[in-house]
Amino acid sequence: MGEPKIFELNNGTMQVKVSNLGCTILSLSVPDKDGNLGDVVLGFDTLEPYQKGLAPYFGCIVGRVANRIKDGKFSLNGVDYTLPINRPPNSLHGGVKGFDKVVWEVAEQKEGEHPSVTFKYHSHDGEEGYPGDLSVTATYTLTSKTTLRLDMEAVPANKPTPVSLAQHTYWNLGGHNSGDILDNTAQLWANHITPVDQNTVPTGEIMPVKGTPFDFTAGKQIGRDIQQVGLGYDHNYVLDCGDEKDGLKHAAKIKDPKSSRVLNLWTNAPGMQFYTANYVNGVVGKGGAVYNKHAGVCLETQGFPNAVNTPNFPSVIVQPGEKYIHNMVYEFSVE
Repeated sequence: MGEPKIFELNNGTMQVKVSNLGCTILSLSVPDKDGNLGDVVLGFDTLEPYQKGLAPYFGCIVGRVANRIKDGKFSLNGVDYTLPINRPPNSLHGGVKGFDKVVWEVAEQKEGEHPSVTFKYHSHDGEEGYPGDLSVTATYTLTSKTTLRLDMEAVPANKPTPVSLAQHTYWNLGGHNSGDILDNTAQLWANHITPVDQNTVPTGEIMPVKGTPFDFTAGKQIGRDIQQVGLGYDHNYVLDCGDEKDGLKHAAKIKDPKSSRVLNLWTNAPGMQFYTANYVNGVVGKGGAVYNKHAGVCLETQGFPNAVNTPNFPSVIVQPGEKYIHNMVYEFSVE
């Protein structure tokens, strides 16, 4: 295992700090309407709290399979697999030591107008219960003055395996220390969600959002209907109605009314977990800021949760000789 380090991407307008520990975005600073830089991601000042497991998946890439796998079990080609039950009764975000908790190799760094860093990880056969060797790369690039792009790839060596990576940053466009995100507006290009059972596992149904508190197709304040959905939003949205740009679908637009910062997210993934930090409670983060419930919003583009056990969901199985490709573009602006 290499050393966990912090890398900075800076193009003169935005500044991003990432670590090869879990491919984690530690900070991301972009201007507000007055040109003031603000750090818009929840996290810690040093790597130590991440290493100690104090982060509820702040900023990291989760895998081999993001989200929940029911009862930590699945079958593939007649073989039964058992995964760690790290969020009883399910396996969550790759298990006890998923991709978020390992130190990735630093494969490449580029400076200049479009600075980037590429991380690599080799996941071995049987790791956290998953079949086959898997080579994974993740590249963060500042592609324009206020745009961050993430390109993830994974190639199985010898066995078919489920792969579904997700980027798990908690965003707060008012600034990481600005309180909750309930007055932010969200627009999600999804006409459907996958409803869940009492253990937050999709039932297999694909439900229209029209006429429900889950409807963000026209855009609304995140807090408007949140009382109607239990603890808050923690649901997989089916990205089925966004316009396309460079092969990526428009997934989400978040706007903070005070700073006027806007985030537009584009992806090639079929789904997105929209999560309103329902379980964050008294986490002491950067500069001593205390993060509480709804302190951020996660936009985890992904394969559908528990797809391995749900035949009518898009398959997340990748065959040897195939390549898993997951791209995301985070476009920041003010309006």
